[in-house]
Amino acid sequence: MGYVHDGSVSLYIPPTAMMPIAGAWTEVAGQVAGTICKHKAAAAETSVVYIPIPLLSHSGVDAGGLPVKGSQIKSIEVDYEIQAAACTSVTAALTKIKRGADGAVAAVSTIASTQDLAAATDAADVDQHKLISTVTTPVYVENDEELVHTLTIVAALNSTVDILGAVANIGLKL
Repeated sequence: MGYVHDGSVSLYIPPTAMMPIAGAWTEVAGQVAGTICKHKAAAAETSVVYIPIPLLSHSGVDAGGLPVKGSQIKSIEVDYEIQAAACTSVTAALTKIKRGADGAVAAVSTIASTQDLAAATDAADVDQHKLISTVTTPVYVENDEELVHTLTIVAALNSTVDILGAVANIGLKL
């Protein structure tokens, strides 16, 4: 049986799937008519937003230890706007959570990646942004793992932020 291996697939992640765990956030209409966003009101605070990356996975591996089917994360793009005042910094990180067996806790590890916009300058100024985090060594996701992209925003007193969505760029083997 043959497999399809597509090295360039994208998955859109709407702002309604994102979870701010710190800071005051609401879901509102975006700046452009007909759009939605996660909105952070003006406040000097550090906000953390979890962006779950929904990926296909499989438990079987080949002789080299790679999954015979599933998704390989390559990069993540986050679209957001900063209005009124620049933030101090915007930093992205990617984590892998391996679910524990019955009675065991999950294990969290960092996946090495680099962001294309400088955290304290380009990523934090008043503008529309597309922050791209590129995975250093693309990894496949196993069926007992999940990926979460974390955006940490250190906002100034008058900074407002709208997160419009994200895109996970993956390789797909079916």
